Amino acid sequence: MKQIIIFLLFPVCLLACKNNATEPVAVKSPVVVAQDIVQLSPVQVKNAGIETGTPENREMQRSLQVNGVVDVPPGNIVSISIPLGGYVKKTTLMEGSKINKGSVLAIIEDQQYIQLQQDYLTGKIKLEFLEADFNRQKNLNQTKITSDKVFQQSKSDYESQKVIVRSLSEKLRLTGINPESLNENNISRSITIYSPINGYVTKVNVNNGKYVSPSDVLFELINPVDLHIALTVFENDASSLAIGQKVTCSTNSMSGEKFTASIHLITPNIGEDRATEVHCHLDDHNKKLFPGTFINATIALDNKRVPAVPEDAIVKWENKYYLFVEEKEGSFRFTPVETGATYDGYTEIKSVLEGKNIVIKNAYSILMKMKNSAEEG
Repeated sequence: MKQIIIFLLFPVCLLACKNNATEPVAVKSPVVVAQDIVQLSPVQVKNAGIETGTPENREMQRSLQVNGVVDVPPGNIVSISIPLGGYVKKTTLMEGSKINKGSVLAIIEDQQYIQLQQDYLTGKIKLEFLEADFNRQKNLNQTKITSDKVFQQSKSDYESQKVIVRSLSEKLRLTGINPESLNENNISRSITIYSPINGYVTKVNVNNGKYVSPSDVLFELINPVDLHIALTVFENDASSLAIGQKVTCSTNSMSGEKFTASIHLITPNIGEDRATEVHCHLDDHNKKLFPGTFINATIALDNKRVPAVPEDAIVKWENKYYLFVEEKEGSFRFTPVETGATYDGYTEIKSVLEGKNIVIKNAYSILMKMKNSAEEG
């Protein structure tokens, strides 16, 4: 009976031994010792390609990413209006038209221009009469032939007429009429408006036959020669700015093409949008740039030696930046850090890490192992 039992159990034992021999060995998972510490075996460190080292003191070029627009100084933008109303007799301008200084922009006519010239010429004639009467009364008064009252009245009339003629001459100059060359033979019902600058027409608000008042803007002109960049910098970064800092610009429409400039003026005021405006002069005028073009800009702040680590050493988790600091061999602490500038593949670390070993390569692989182990646990 014993022999029969042993014979029957032998295949079962043999099958059990076979199954045990072929069962795969479980891979050892990383051990999460604490919430912020992960323990890896030497094999896991090697397989993940993890390397450790210490932060380096490197010369970092800090920079600031901002946005802005291409702009021109206020002196290069001109709004054209007239001091007196009138009807547009003739204009041939269109938006985009190129104009030179002294070019005719429009001809305006109105009866008030005739009246103004008439008043000036009759005022001059009266002034000549009053001047002669004043000189005569002056001589008579010196010999006491006329009373002081008559002389004073003559003088008052003469001085008052001089003021009237002077004011009328200035009104004529405002309309573009030269009072020195005006006489009864060249009185005109129209005036001519000339361009005060070289440039282009950006707006045309009138047409032939339209009545315009002194408050109306007929045209807007721009001289794009002196282009500059207007950048918006938020208050937290404004203290890092300085006159003369270099700026590299690009546009969305000309990808890959760079324009260089330098900071010329920093507005010493923070607006309601918690930002200040920075004006930059372009190093070279580029005809491809137009006022109003949106600009992406990088401001080079300064160079200094700071502790830095390779970008591959930093991991981002829940909008914060971390390093894995080696506590001992195979044990890494998940440590939050404050980062600074990034340049040439390295990132500035503002947190104190002197003498500490950190993971400088494949830090994300540790983060993934750490989070997976935490979920499994």
